[in-house]
Amino acid sequence: MSMPDIRQLVPHSGQMVLLDRALHADADHLCAEVRIHPASMLAGADGVGSWVGIEYMAQAIAAHAGWLALQRGEEVKVGFLLGSRKYEAKVPNFALGSVLQVHVRRVLQSENGLGAFECRIDIVDGLANAAAATVTVFQPDNVNQFLKDGNVG
Repeated sequence: MSMPDIRQLVPHSGQMVLLDRALHADADHLCAEVRIHPASMLAGADGVGSWVGIEYMAQAIAAHAGWLALQRGEEVKVGFLLGSRKYEAKVPNFALGSVLQVHVRRVLQSENGLGAFECRIDIVDGLANAAAATVTVFQPDNVNQFLKDGNVG
């Protein structure tokens, strides 16, 4: 199945879209790709610091939520990264020229929009599990109401 352009799946715009493309998705999984190059957001002489991996994971989760919304004929909505548990990176940076695959798997989703995903980043033709974490997210039904008064429903 052909995947939509990543910009249709995430509620980010411009340079804030850090993922290059979604490779595949299903009800509980998504795999996205990131190519590290000198013009990559947050790139330095040694590449992109591995600490940025948490944002790659969060955007892949957002892309999964966006893909699911499009499957239901709904609009892509904003969500929030609540935190991560045990983010571990085996490399200090993602080197220039490397290609990453960001895998997210939904392990928990509640009716009120709270979710948890097991995530990992593989370096293509390099290190599998270069980074991993459990990431918790929240996607309220009405983001404007939530931001105004903190109501979930």
